[in-house]
Parts: sequence; C-alpha cells; structure tokens
Amino acid sequence: MSKLADLIWKNAELLRGAYKENEYRKVILPFTILRRLDCVLQPTRAAVLARYEAIRSKGYDLDKMLTPVSEYPFFNTSLFTLPKIAETPDDVRDNLDAMVNGFSQNVRDIFEKFGFAATLDKLAEKNRLYLVVQRFAETDLSPEAVTNHDMGQAFEELLRKFNDVSPAGEQYTPRDVIELMVTLLFNGDDEVLSVPGVVRTMYDPTAGTGGILSVAEEHLRQFNDRATLKLFGQELEDETYAICKADMLIRGQDPANIMLGDTLALDMHPGKTFEYQAANPPYGVEWKPAEAAVKREHAKGAAGRFAPGLPAIRDGQMLFTQHLLSKMQPVVGGKGGGQNTQRGGGRVGVVHNGSPLFTGDAGSGESEIRRHILEHDYLDCIVALPTDMFYNTNITTYLWFLSNRKSPERQGKVLLIDASAMSVLMKKNLGKKRREFTPDCVQRIARAYADFAPMEWREHPDSPDGKTGRALKAKVFEREHFFYRKVTIERPLRMRFQASSGALKLLGHDSAFGKLAQEQQDLLTQTIQGMDAQATYLDADSLRAALHASAAEVASQQGWTGKAAKLSAKSLELARKYLGSKDKSAEPTTNEKGEVLSDSELRDAEYVPFHEDIEAYFDREVYPHWPDAWINHEVRDAQDEITGVVGTEINFNREFYVYTPPRSREDIAKDIEAKEQKFMELLRGIQGEVRA
Repeated sequence: MSKLADLIWKNAELLRGAYKENEYRKVILPFTILRRLDCVLQPTRAAVLARYEAIRSKGYDLDKMLTPVSEYPFFNTSLFTLPKIAETPDDVRDNLDAMVNGFSQNVRDIFEKFGFAATLDKLAEKNRLYLVVQRFAETDLSPEAVTNHDMGQAFEELLRKFNDVSPAGEQYTPRDVIELMVTLLFNGDDEVLSVPGVVRTMYDPTAGTGGILSVAEEHLRQFNDRATLKLFGQELEDETYAICKADMLIRGQDPANIMLGDTLALDMHPGKTFEYQAANPPYGVEWKPAEAAVKREHAKGAAGRFAPGLPAIRDGQMLFTQHLLSKMQPVVGGKGGGQNTQRGGGRVGVVHNGSPLFTGDAGSGESEIRRHILEHDYLDCIVALPTDMFYNTNITTYLWFLSNRKSPERQGKVLLIDASAMSVLMKKNLGKKRREFTPDCVQRIARAYADFAPMEWREHPDSPDGKTGRALKAKVFEREHFFYRKVTIERPLRMRFQASSGALKLLGHDSAFGKLAQEQQDLLTQTIQGMDAQATYLDADSLRAALHASAAEVASQQGWTGKAAKLSAKSLELARKYLGSKDKSAEPTTNEKGEVLSDSELRDAEYVPFHEDIEAYFDREVYPHWPDAWINHEVRDAQDEITGVVGTEINFNREFYVYTPPRSREDIAKDIEAKEQKFMELLRGIQGEVRA
C-alpha cells in the first residue's frame, strides 16, 4: 500500500540531522509496529485492564487469562497508549518504557530484536522523541483503516525505500508474484481445502517479513473462510524477524512458530514436516558462514538435509531447495484393492534465478541435486517470470514447484511454462519493479498449470510485429528429457622421439628416476648416451627397439648380466616420457603393454541424450570427424556404473527457442539507403544554416 508507506515515511523528516538516512529504519519500523499493535488492541483495552486488575495479585498465568479477552495472542496491561503519551511532553521516555513493558512477552521480544531501548535513548538525546511519538499517534493504523494485507504491503514498501538508501539491500517478494505462487501451490487441492474446519500447515525457511505466509493464509481464507492454515517460518535477520513475528501476532497465529536463526546452519523446526512450503531464498549469496554445519548434514547421507549434493560455495540457493524437500510431509499408505489409499504428502514453491536450472557440469553438486529431484519425480512445474518483477533486481527469475504427491497424469513428467511475456507495465515504478501480474495474468498461468498440456496463447496474434501484448507458452516433457551422459572421448598421443642431452638432463631431475635401483639408473643413463642423437623415431615401438639395442651394447661393454643388463618397464616409460615431443605426423604412441595412450590435451567430452545408444552416437557424431578417436569406457557414472557421467540441465531458452530467419539483403539495403538519404537531408540543412 504505497500511500500508507509514503505517509509513514514522511515521519522520517523529523529525523533529519539526528540520524543518517540509512538509519531511519531503526526508528520508523519499530514505531510503525508499536502504533499498529496499539491500534489493534484499542477495542478490548478497557476489558483487558479490568481483568488484569482483578487477577494481578493471584499469580495466574496472564497469557491464558488475558489473551481471550484481548482476542489476540498478545495483550498490554499498561495504562499508556501512544495518543495518551503524546498528550504531554513530560516523562515520554519513561511512559514509553511502561507501555512496551506492559505487553506480553512475545511482543517484548519483538522490540528487543529491534534494539528499541537504545533507539529511544538516542531519540531523547537528540530531542526528537516527543515529536516522533506525536506524529505516530496521529497515524491511524487500526484494522478498520488498514487491513492486514495492506499493512504487510506497507512494511515491504518501507523496507524497499530503506534499502534504496542502504549500502546493502535485500530481496523481497512482491505480492503479485506471491499471489501467483500460492495460487499454483494450492491448485488441484480444491476438494480437500474446501472442507469446513480443514487444518493445514505452511512453512517458509526464509520468512523475511512474512509476506509469503500471510498472502497464503489470505488466499486460503478467501477460498474457504472456515479453513485454518498454521504458519511456520525461520528468518535470519533480527529486523525482518521482528516484523514477521508482529504480523503473525496480529493475524492470530502462534508467534512461537516463527524462529530466529540461519536455516542452513540449524533447522529450528527439527522433526516437523509440512503440507505446503514456499520460499524466496537469497540469490548468489555465499553459504560460507554455515559451511561446517552444512557439510556435517551432508555427511549424514539420507539422514541429513543435504544428502544429494553441495553446490558451489558462492551460491546457496539449491541448499534451501534441499532443505524444503526434507521438510515435505511424507506420503503414507499406498495403492491396493483397486483404490488409492495414499495420504499426506507435501508441495513446495520456491523462487530461483536462472542458476539452479543449469549451473554445474555432470557429476557436480548442482547437477546431482537436480538429478535427485528428477529421479524422485519431485519436479512438477517451472514457470519463467518476466524481468523487472522484483524491487531490487531486474533479472529473469523462475518459480519451481515440487511435490511428492503428484496426480497420476503428472507423474514422470515436468511442465515448463514460459510466462516471461505475461505481465503489464506499472503506472509507477517501485524501485526496479516495472512490471506486475494482473489477476487475469495469474488466472491464465494457473489455467495453463492445471491443464498440464502444451499450449500457446498471444493477446494480439495479428499484430504486425507479432510481439504486442501478453503471451504465454507451456510444454510438457518426460523427466528423462533433462538427463544426459557426459562421455569422455579420447584421441591418441602422437610423439616423435630423439635421444638428446637436454632430455637426459631433465630425466635426471625426475623423482621417479631417483627411485630406480642404482644399476637401472646407470644402465638407462648410459643407454641414452649411447644412442644416435640425430636419429628420430616416429613411434614408441621403434624407440623401445633402439633402447634395447643400445642397452645390450652397454651391458656387453660393462660386463653386466641378469637384471642389470635389461631395462625395466619403468625405465622404458621414463625414456619414452623424456625423449618424446608431440608431433601430429607421428604414429599413435603406445605404452610398454602395447596400449595406445591418450593425449590429455585432445581429450574432449560429448553430451549424449540420456536414452541414446552411446556407440551409435559416437559413430554418427564423432567418428566421421576424428577416425582415430575412441570412447573412454573407464569413465563411468558413480551411481549406475554405466559409461559416461550422468548430468542434468533444464534449458528454458532451448526449449522455447523460436528461430527467426535473417532479414533479406534487399530489406537491409533499403534501410541503409533510407538512412543515407536522411543523413544527407540533415547535412544539407546544416550547410544551409551555415550559409545563412
């Protein structure tokens, strides 16, 4: 709610000179929450105070006795409200302390996380405290004036404004994107969710201000006002945690379900699983602070949260995805007697940038995580969003939807939806957010998701450029479509050999040479010295023949017999290594067993479609170009032990690529001619002005 955020933001004018602009949030955010809680409790304040006076000396549990009266899971026993404190400028600091300390403990925790006491001290020191109290006391934040939905939007708009002047910004999920996410997350569960009194759970491990959780609850309530969605979350930053917890309190949720801490380092909801989960984890953020804990979890294997693999340390997005999978409610029961008796299961929606789609080669942590998701048939759908949808970034983002309870027609398949052209321009930009989803956009994408079939829609199909208006595409793929095998292709090492003195000197510095028996060192050295330094050998067999002949002559001259008179396999290998240099015209080099050696510099890899025969692919794609190449069958996948390492990749651009033929020469020539004529007209005009 931009107007409300602007109104609250104007209160920051009182802080000029006392605070730096990037410090305004320390005052504005906690005072906004204080005023909101103050307004929310106003209708039942008198009743709460009356009950409190009646029981205060009896030792009762105040939470149990006063929350039913306040009608919220929190209360305040103080005689003060912000308007009352604003009536007189005396004792403002002490009265604010009394007001905050009169709240129940779950609210006092919020203000502790804001460091509110220190903020009040600084405001008093700068002679701004009374002015701030007075200004906020005039702001009506009652539920009648400002709904929970609008309040949540106002908080996020305030945070966006603060981040614009802050050295380090964070990513917040716009409400229209959340609306699409929860619409698809609940899609297909209409029958279950429409049952009166149904209770479900939802979790966000990167809860932020609670935007995703609150929109999900509102969405479900609109669908079924007798449904209950219990909200759970975990958040790393004190400030956003405090806002989220305050929002949950006002919504009547249990604030104890919102935990503070690093989700990757420690799961603060151990043992809990959920029917629904959604998250917008940070993009491109290092997980170095949680590295030790993450690796301990990974080492647990299936018992840990990160068993499939670890992504590069520079980006922890896929760790959050694995965490979400570990928190999915398991499916129980099965199919029997012609009936499906399965129950439970969970669904996940998560926002990612493009990196998790394709980062990492076959066998890497990222590829193995995607492989785990696809092999277990968790991936249901990915939606490509337009650019310019988020406040702090204009990159392309994607919504991933995962589930362990796919309907039969969706099993083994993945739906890709290209909604990159499915938005409208906003009348006024919000930071970098220039585009938004209208309700019609959300419904069209939701319909494409529900239909689970290939489709293509364009708002103005007959427009001259073919690009006017919105567009939407969807395709269905077998999950194996995203697998491939990285097959190692070898080519022979080709070397010529020559017994040079320089090569002999390099040989003497090799540690392997030093490990030879002294008699072998002497024999090898004298053998090479006895060879014709001008002779060149174009294959390893010729070299070995020359070495053996020279060694026999040396042994005869020295009177050596037995092992001392013959070069060992290791000696021959060292001679081949140091007497050789690469030569494309030479024959393939073999080792002492007669096996052709590969050239590591010519080693390559072919990415073979998963179900295609590797030999047939090689014969068609490799052999015609490199007849001397071969498949390295020793490089096998660690899991299925078949030649080639299994990799996974989801390439949106390739799947939705549409070929555009190049313009004709005639059209290009006409454009050039038109531009030349325009240029000449401009030039004549300038010349005319100069003459005048």
